[in-house]
Amino acid sequence: MAQDSPLLRRCLLALILTVSTLLVYYGACSGGFLWDDDYYVTRNPLLTAPDGLRRIWLSLDSPSQYFPLTYTIFRFEREWWGLNPTGYHWVNLVLHITNALLVWSLLERLRVPGAFLAAMIFALHPVQVESVAWITELKNVLMGLFFLLTLLAWIEFVDNQRTRRWLFYGLALLLYMFALSAKSTACTLPAALLLILWLQNKPITRDRLMQVAPFLLLGLGAGMIAVWWERYHQGTRGVLFALNPIERLLVVSRAFWFYLGKLFWPADLTFIYPQWKIVATDPLAYLWTLAALGLCVAIYFGRRLVGRSLEVAIVFFVATMAPLLGFIMLYTFRYTFVADHYQYLACIGPIALVAAGTSRLGKFGKGGRTISVVVALLVLVILGWLTWRQSATYRNIETLWRTTLARNPECWMAYNNLGITLAQQGNVAEAVQSYKKSIALHADYAEAHYNLGNALLQRGEVDEAIVECRKALALRPNDPDAHVALGTALLAKGAVDESIAEYGTALRLRPEDGDAHYNLGNALQQKGEITAAMAHYERALQIAPDIVEAHLNMGNILLQQDHEREAIEHYEKALNISPSSAKAQNNLGWALVTVSDRSLRNPARGLELAQKANRSLADNSIVLHTLAAAFAENGQFDRSVEIARHALDIAVREGDEPLAQELRRELELYAHGFPYRRD
Repeated sequence: MAQDSPLLRRCLLALILTVSTLLVYYGACSGGFLWDDDYYVTRNPLLTAPDGLRRIWLSLDSPSQYFPLTYTIFRFEREWWGLNPTGYHWVNLVLHITNALLVWSLLERLRVPGAFLAAMIFALHPVQVESVAWITELKNVLMGLFFLLTLLAWIEFVDNQRTRRWLFYGLALLLYMFALSAKSTACTLPAALLLILWLQNKPITRDRLMQVAPFLLLGLGAGMIAVWWERYHQGTRGVLFALNPIERLLVVSRAFWFYLGKLFWPADLTFIYPQWKIVATDPLAYLWTLAALGLCVAIYFGRRLVGRSLEVAIVFFVATMAPLLGFIMLYTFRYTFVADHYQYLACIGPIALVAAGTSRLGKFGKGGRTISVVVALLVLVILGWLTWRQSATYRNIETLWRTTLARNPECWMAYNNLGITLAQQGNVAEAVQSYKKSIALHADYAEAHYNLGNALLQRGEVDEAIVECRKALALRPNDPDAHVALGTALLAKGAVDESIAEYGTALRLRPEDGDAHYNLGNALQQKGEITAAMAHYERALQIAPDIVEAHLNMGNILLQQDHEREAIEHYEKALNISPSSAKAQNNLGWALVTVSDRSLRNPARGLELAQKANRSLADNSIVLHTLAAAFAENGQFDRSVEIARHALDIAVREGDEPLAQELRRELELYAHGFPYRRD
């Protein structure tokens, strides 16, 4: 039994870590999809296209950086969970818990005191909430998993003197490639390999450097791809991204203290932090740099007292975040220079120092042990409570943006994204105001202009919408989204040929754009070019099979062409994607009670669908038209006559003469006891 006690103790501690982390993050697991989750998951064609897996690994079609392993996992998750966010959240949380357990194991292997306390702090610290609660940040926790596993394999290699140790070297290289394919910021790992040797007082010989070299080459390759991608694929160019070396140094030094400050005093955490003004001519701007130099001097002289642990912790902290501190300009720097998830792994260094210091209090007798335990418990309780509270920010996307604006009122990006959310909710008036606030804060932001254009179009202000879309294109002529927005506004104005030209431009800029293909199909259908329209609908559905309206439009065309079975298949797909869609319910219901092919008719289900559509869209003449046909097909002609007359009154009142004429003809059939048939 005595031999089992260490194992039982470890299992109990692992259970404590797991349960406590689950408790503080439980609220986040019920959250929805947030910002960028559409690009990564809900609207990412790479996750659903038949050739998506090939394109994930072998093309430039990724909506963000080259993260093939992350997108591959997302593709599997899309098959497992569909568009239910709960499963995605749980995967992130399980990976985070696993990473915390690996931190414990890693620090124990390095003989760092307080390893379990460090793992608990890592698991419960509120700066980690962004990486765990945000589905998009699967790339962060997934990279963290393989980063930590690589370090453990490396330690096994350098500590093991037997022949089989080279198996661990090969394993470390393989795990490192996985880390890089999850997120390219793993390129900093070679520094950690050398720091492990330094901490263990192992000589860094020529042979050791040769062993690190393959990791360095892999990291440099991934880093260069990331820099190229950011500059030429993401567009990190322009005034903001042209900061000179001095200005970048000012960003780096301030970011260093910012991250360290949030670790030791995690107050006012927010999704987007205010962007600093970088003024190289201001002497006060150099205080952060001077403070960093002062810390370096203190570490140099203090190492004689505390050993190598302090410098290793700080160097790990800086080196692991190096690509994100400001040396290299990132696309996100256009609205903020810092983000909590940037220090997901880097924080292990300072956390390990704090945990080790707290643990060493226990060496000062019974009183020291008591103080150590009390301090540790107090820290963990406070961090857990802060994390639980911070997780609530990620409950839904509207809460996220409203909380961000409460903490960062000048955040033009948050106003824009809140506007998108409000527009999707149907609150167009407030969305317009939110877009206008974004533009007032940052007039050169093209996305806010075309989003405002889309919102104005929803309000029927077509000319104003066209003006805003043209402003967006004046700022960013090669933005395919802006071309699509302008095309849609032009189509609403009746300028069909101009809209077709805009959609064509969007597709030249981004050929695999499902929305652009769908909208171009609409324009061609309106022009009467049905064959060409169908080709674009089909391409849209190949890229993004979940476009409900594309399925409905295909169904309508096929039904008009008497391809009844194929039409019903598209209506069924639309309804499967959006079970509450009144339009899908109505169209499928109409087909099921009116098709000429008797084997395809389903009167009972057609009536059920028409009734559901009518409950969603009361007094809608088109839905009532379907409902009347459904009652007639089910032999309830009195009800069908009553409903058809009501639909006729509405159609006449609304000036829909084609529908009114159709209803008059069908009323004659119902009055004589005949259902309507398409033939």
